[in-house]
Amino acid sequence: MSQCTFHLRFSRLFAAVHRLHRARPHRGAEGFAECADDRIGFNGRFGAALAVLMAKKTFWLVALAAAIKAFIGYGQAPFTASFFFRNHTAELASLASLFGLKSAGFLGLSLGLMGGTAGVVGAWLGGVIADRYGSRDIRAYVIAPAIASLLAVPAYIAAINLPGAVPALILLVPYYLLGALWYGPVYATAQSIVDPAMRATTAAVLLFIINLIGLGLGPLGVGLLSDLFAGPLGMGPAEGVRWALVVSALMGVVSFGLFWRARRTIAADMVS
Repeated sequence: MSQCTFHLRFSRLFAAVHRLHRARPHRGAEGFAECADDRIGFNGRFGAALAVLMAKKTFWLVALAAAIKAFIGYGQAPFTASFFFRNHTAELASLASLFGLKSAGFLGLSLGLMGGTAGVVGAWLGGVIADRYGSRDIRAYVIAPAIASLLAVPAYIAAINLPGAVPALILLVPYYLLGALWYGPVYATAQSIVDPAMRATTAAVLLFIINLIGLGLGPLGVGLLSDLFAGPLGMGPAEGVRWALVVSALMGVVSFGLFWRARRTIAADMVS
């Protein structure tokens, strides 16, 4: 494989372009000139795709809503465990001993099984609901995650304010289900508001936004809030992490607003 072809393939892979190109034999100066021309063509196509996305209000509303949901999910994931360790220490140890486990093993297994199972069901259910009602009203693809985002807020806040570990863990099950319901409708919407030739690029941009805000800032943001509440605001470690999680959960209201706003534009932006 020539150096020219390697660079072309790397750039296309990085931008998540869906078509794979065959390797070309090295042809000296002519080959490098062709490589430069192809790069210009690729950059032009990618720029054109971004220009189309910039005009799609639905894409940015849905992308930002999903990014905030990811921020909440990624941010809460490590600190939910910290919350239980700091606020339900004795009860966790008692529950773990019933299964011959230590507190960390019991809590990790419980959160993993509940979050994983409920998450799978929620992702599947979101797609089913959106497809069923979306055939009659396309707005269902943003209404379903909007309602789920709003309902998830009180579910999580109630869970981390219950006095016992067992009812708190039980209430987290519907929260995890609601928290995963946006996946299917969001990705379906993003793929349906652009032409088929742009779907891979659209998916790449969407994932970039979601991971940049969600995975990049979620754990950092919740951690900073926890330290702020625990230290400067004098709440202590147990209440500090609780209120950091409460604030992060309230951001679900912003996601609700963005999804709900997308109802006004999704019909006009639909392509397929």
